[in-house]
Amino acid sequence: MGGAAAAPRGKRPAGPPLPGAGKSRTGSPEARVEDALADAVVAAVRGTGGYGGAVYLRSPDRRSLVLCVVSGVPRGLLKPWWRIPVSGALPMCEAFRSGETQYLPDDRATMLRFPQFTAALPYSFAHAHHPVRVGGETVGVLTVLHSSGREPAREEQVREGLRRAGRDMEERLTAFARRLPGRTDADAPAYGIEYDDQPVSVRLPTPPAQAVAVGMVEWNLDSDTWAGDDDALALLGVDRDRFGGTLAAVEERVSPDDLYELRAARREAEDTGQIRGRHLRVLEETRDGAEAVHYRPVELWGHVVRAEGTARLLVGALVDVAGGVTAAEAAERLPDGLFSLDQDGRVIYANRRCQDLLGCDLERLLGHYPWRVLTWLRDPAYEDRYRAAMLTQQPVSYLVRDPDGVWLGFVLYPGVHGLTGRVFRTAAPAGAEPGGTLTPSPAPPADPPTGLVATARAGALYHVVQMASVLTEAVTVRDVCRAVSEQLLPAFGAQEVALYTVRDGRMYLLWEDGYPQHFLDPFEGVPLDADLPGVHTLTTRLPLFFESPEELVGAYPHLALDPMTSWAFLPLIASGHPIGSCILGWNTPHRFTAEERSALTALAGLTAQAMERARLYDAESAVARGLQEGLLPHRLPAVGRLRTTGRYLPGTKGMDIGGDWYDVIPTGRGVALVIGDVEGHSVGAAAVMGQLRSAVHAFASSGRPPQEVITHTNRLLAELETDLFATCCYVELDPTTGHARAVRAGHPPPLLRHPDGSAETLDLEGGVLLGVQPDAAYPVTALTLEPGSVLALYTDGLVEVPGSDIATGIDTVRRCLAGSRTGSVEELADRLIGAARRTEDRPDDVALLLTAYDRAGTA
Repeated sequence: MGGAAAAPRGKRPAGPPLPGAGKSRTGSPEARVEDALADAVVAAVRGTGGYGGAVYLRSPDRRSLVLCVVSGVPRGLLKPWWRIPVSGALPMCEAFRSGETQYLPDDRATMLRFPQFTAALPYSFAHAHHPVRVGGETVGVLTVLHSSGREPAREEQVREGLRRAGRDMEERLTAFARRLPGRTDADAPAYGIEYDDQPVSVRLPTPPAQAVAVGMVEWNLDSDTWAGDDDALALLGVDRDRFGGTLAAVEERVSPDDLYELRAARREAEDTGQIRGRHLRVLEETRDGAEAVHYRPVELWGHVVRAEGTARLLVGALVDVAGGVTAAEAAERLPDGLFSLDQDGRVIYANRRCQDLLGCDLERLLGHYPWRVLTWLRDPAYEDRYRAAMLTQQPVSYLVRDPDGVWLGFVLYPGVHGLTGRVFRTAAPAGAEPGGTLTPSPAPPADPPTGLVATARAGALYHVVQMASVLTEAVTVRDVCRAVSEQLLPAFGAQEVALYTVRDGRMYLLWEDGYPQHFLDPFEGVPLDADLPGVHTLTTRLPLFFESPEELVGAYPHLALDPMTSWAFLPLIASGHPIGSCILGWNTPHRFTAEERSALTALAGLTAQAMERARLYDAESAVARGLQEGLLPHRLPAVGRLRTTGRYLPGTKGMDIGGDWYDVIPTGRGVALVIGDVEGHSVGAAAVMGQLRSAVHAFASSGRPPQEVITHTNRLLAELETDLFATCCYVELDPTTGHARAVRAGHPPPLLRHPDGSAETLDLEGGVLLGVQPDAAYPVTALTLEPGSVLALYTDGLVEVPGSDIATGIDTVRRCLAGSRTGSVEELADRLIGAARRTEDRPDDVALLLTAYDRAGTA
């Protein structure tokens, strides 16, 4: 209940530590993993026709994916996703876990498959995520972004481009790993490929632009002679042989309208010793022989120096301004405001009209976010419009009302290197709201409303939305604890977590991850009056944050500390009732911003609500499981040369119970081996299962033959009108001869292991499910078991594997049955059900009935 965790338990192969491991320098100063990936990311973006791309690499502790390189998208926009849990319900996490490319052509496809991702980034864009492998091991994920509004890229083109980029990255990362210090030939190829630092931003190549021509000139102000290099003479439109070198020769090349500017430049040089940007238009030679006169705008810059004797010499430059300056002058003449933001959203240009409309001069705007300089633009809705434009690469428009009540229209035109914006006065359409989409309306404008759109920033909400989505799927207390551990640690970069619950006035540990062994033992069962931060945060219902060990020791002098350096203690309160506390620890100094404190506090509330719901479920589930297991036989009868054993595993997903059962019933002709499965998972299914088991037991004990037992049971189920169906396999075996008769009603076929160790799937004739057709007929199949054989009856929960067909699952169990040479049916049953037992998320119940037919005298 004091501090938090030791160093994270990483899963890297054994070997010497890497210099700078967990930092951006994962090797020597010359070996940087981001340098190995930068060019490959740019090539992937261009090769797939995208506008942005990124690479995530696994973290040293393998819990997280960490953003390593980003290109084409401002890394600031992706800050909430710099570190994401590997278990997250996000497309990049799915690509990493499954090893398969995830292609999402638009926001609709994203919403259907990854609703949590859409909730955090509610913008329309296409994206694809491709696993990055080294030596067959997945080490990261390559992501590319496409505009869904423009001409969409073909999926085949994107996938092929990602495959090429993936191969390129594997080669680069393999070469990088081989250069890591301390590496041995025995290390895995992917050894050392990990990341644990801030992402590196790589600029996409800019479109080719016309180079600015600059020529150097010398002007002797005393003799009015000129000299220039080849670039200067080219700007004047003459070659060296034809240039006279006099001021008169220069005047011949200058537009008559600008001769005054040339003379004024001379006076400026004499008076001030310099010339600062005098605009001139010079005659431009036409290459096509046209008679029309063409002039090219240039600027003259320079300063005066003393040459030989007392001559005054102006040394300067002629600059071609056909592009930048001319464009700026054109922008100044526009009636609308014009501004430009760099990729991160900072102002890099604003014309005079824009400054007037915003009521702010250029010096205050340059290099700043406009929504931080201007208080009336600080509503998060306006920043969100910039975010939408940059992530969708589509124009965005919206309305703003300034402090004087004037309505302004904004239109943003994005590009991968920033965006250009237009601002103008407008009359607000009826019903318009600040931040709302700008749409023209022919109706007379109504009085504008005064309310602002209070849209929260997507980045601040992401972790809360993500955790809420995950916790809705958590059923048991263990599910909640695991979700908190898998989400909070990577999301906030913490290394340890502990979850405590209150019971009988004392605190008990529910879950811990990252702590030194036995460190938390002294805090088990501490009372609620203990002088501990984990207790105080619950009793005061206030979160506690400590950014250094000194702060924590100052508040709690006698508290034993773990190796962490910063801690957060969060109360878990649900519906006003104390549930427990959550403790997080960081192994490096951590500053808790106001935004992060609010997010952690909100997440603690969500955790408490989920914990309370899960505790109720666990209690109710224990009662339901007890009822279900009470319907199964507690002990199977011993019959002649037969050894039988049964296994039952309840499903672990969902709130309901199932209807699987098995039974061994002595009959007048031998023994009946029965297994069945009522569809559905509910108390109703368990009740029907109990009725069917009783019916089969009564019919079999009365001496009816197998087909009559199943026929009567089928008719009974149809008469119950429960709307539930069931499957069943019934085998009546004579222990003295090994002869058997079997009936199958929609149930998976039995498996038989022969005395020589081979195993087969028994091809029994079958009938429809029980309860479907009251008068259905069920054929009987004759079998003979040899001494030393083992018969396996099972329900579909044993052989159904997500992503695979049932035939494959049956064959897997058959091979396991054949490969197990043990003579113990108990050990054999444990082996057959072992894989299902290890699966934490079983969607269905599992039942197994094994029968060994021994040789005479060995039973």
